[in-house]
Amino acid sequence: MTVAHPLPKSLAGRYHGWKATGYAENKTWYRRLAAEGQHPRAMIISCCDSRVHVTSLFGADQGEFFIHRNIANLVPPYEPDGLRHGTSAAVEYAVTALKVANIIVMGHSSCGGVRGYFDMATGKAPELADGSSFVGRWMELLEPGYDRVKESCSGPECIDALEKEAVKVSLDNLLTFPFVADAVDREALTLHGLWNDIGEGDLWWYDPTVDAFKPV
Repeated sequence: MTVAHPLPKSLAGRYHGWKATGYAENKTWYRRLAAEGQHPRAMIISCCDSRVHVTSLFGADQGEFFIHRNIANLVPPYEPDGLRHGTSAAVEYAVTALKVANIIVMGHSSCGGVRGYFDMATGKAPELADGSSFVGRWMELLEPGYDRVKESCSGPECIDALEKEAVKVSLDNLLTFPFVADAVDREALTLHGLWNDIGEGDLWWYDPTVDAFKPV
């Protein structure tokens, strides 16, 4: 039997406040969104981290972004094996059904998933190395990025480098999807990599021509 409970009073109260103000003042817009469907120009793949708030960063309203969140903003390679792939499904829908013009992969500072992978790779997190860990198996997607930086960094410096590598790994893996590569070739789709410094509020973009992140 499914077990579910009413919303905590604090959340219910916030909802009622929004319904009475934010919704009431923009009712026509919400009804138009419901009737006409979504037509986002961009898909954003970001981390589940509660401190990452992509709509606030860009001052976006409802209907502007198709947002997919997962641990460490990773995109797996194209694997049409008939199994369940949430991130791949989101990418497919964004490109083939919504026909977004941009896909943005956004990493961030102090990423717990990236730190977890670093600890696992350096033998400090045996619980993640265990085959039963969903987080550990997911974060293994970062291995190619770790291989690129492990000889040139150490300690906290490595975490920062790996957070950016997570963005690069995802951009590389996006191009393994035939429908993504085709849209990019036809110039119907552009890919972007970003890294957000949460504490400083800074945003950096990945420039593949010099293989470096630059301030926006």
